Amino acid sequence: MTTYYHSKYAKRRKKKSRFHRIIMYLLVFLIILALGVAYWMYRVIFYPNVWIEEGEQSSVYIPDGADFEDVKVILYSQGLIINRRNFEWLAREKKYPELIKAGHYIIRQGMSNNELVNMLRAGEQEPVDVIFNNINTKEDLAARISSQLEFDSLQLINLLNDSTFLSQYDFQPENIKVMFIPNTYEFYWTTDPKGFMDRMYIEHKAFWNDRRKALADSIGMSIHEIVTLASIVEKETNKNDEKDIIAGVYINRLKRGWLLQADPTLIYAWGDFGIKRVLNIHKQIDSPYNTYKNAGLPPGPICIPSISSIDAVLHYDRNDYLYFCAKEDLSGYHSFSKSHTQHIKNARKYQEALNELKIYK
Repeated sequence: MTTYYHSKYAKRRKKKSRFHRIIMYLLVFLIILALGVAYWMYRVIFYPNVWIEEGEQSSVYIPDGADFEDVKVILYSQGLIINRRNFEWLAREKKYPELIKAGHYIIRQGMSNNELVNMLRAGEQEPVDVIFNNINTKEDLAARISSQLEFDSLQLINLLNDSTFLSQYDFQPENIKVMFIPNTYEFYWTTDPKGFMDRMYIEHKAFWNDRRKALADSIGMSIHEIVTLASIVEKETNKNDEKDIIAGVYINRLKRGWLLQADPTLIYAWGDFGIKRVLNIHKQIDSPYNTYKNAGLPPGPICIPSISSIDAVLHYDRNDYLYFCAKEDLSGYHSFSKSHTQHIKNARKYQEALNELKIYK
């Protein structure tokens, strides 16, 4: 009897022990599985998943209206994502496909999925440098700016030609170029045309501080007139060390009531910026920008002048010159004269130099 109970008890203990072992194995398996899942999630979320072939960072532009498929094409086409499946899984978990924001983003080497998705989802875009110089027309300006920001050039052109819109800045289509100061400016890539114009007006007001306005007043010219004359100086020379002398010549002519007879205004009137030699036929054009026919300054700037040209007019050289002509050495510098006789001599030398190079127009 004792043997029977002992045997029965032993069997029961054996079953219990086997059950405990199964439970233990199951717990160990679950722990290992949990650790594996945790490690996988760590790799998916925090492990570096951005690789940049050259350099430490890359620019990515996500346009307005883009969806998640568009974003993937943008990222994958640049080869930025190492494990695409992991990136897409986390992006969906974080609801990024419903929270896409347009902008210019800087993707850095070694970013994790978590860092990348958080940045894109929050719209933490980086500003871009917007640069413009050597601008002749409003169309040139719109094309240059739209190549650096997201909007279409036509949108900006429409504003630049809209009298009602421009009146809020106290400008009109014929003189709006006065408002722009060539420089480098930081903008968000998604800035719209009105935002761009508002910023340029602020920069215009900052540039024309009390000191510059006082200099303009001392010359007896408005800001509009200063910039218009500066645009002519800009087109006459790229030599900063003679800009103030050329400005002095034109101011001398204005004071005497002479026609400016500025060749760059004829080129602007013709709309042919490839003209290298102004001929008598060019002087016959019927245009308010023809300073061979119309007295005073033209109705607006013939380009957006550089700061150096504006300051050259504000600090113009108080000289007695009434004429100037490009030097015959074609150095880009000019010969200045007080008499028409000397000017004719200088002009002939320059014309002969052009003839030798067979530059006839």
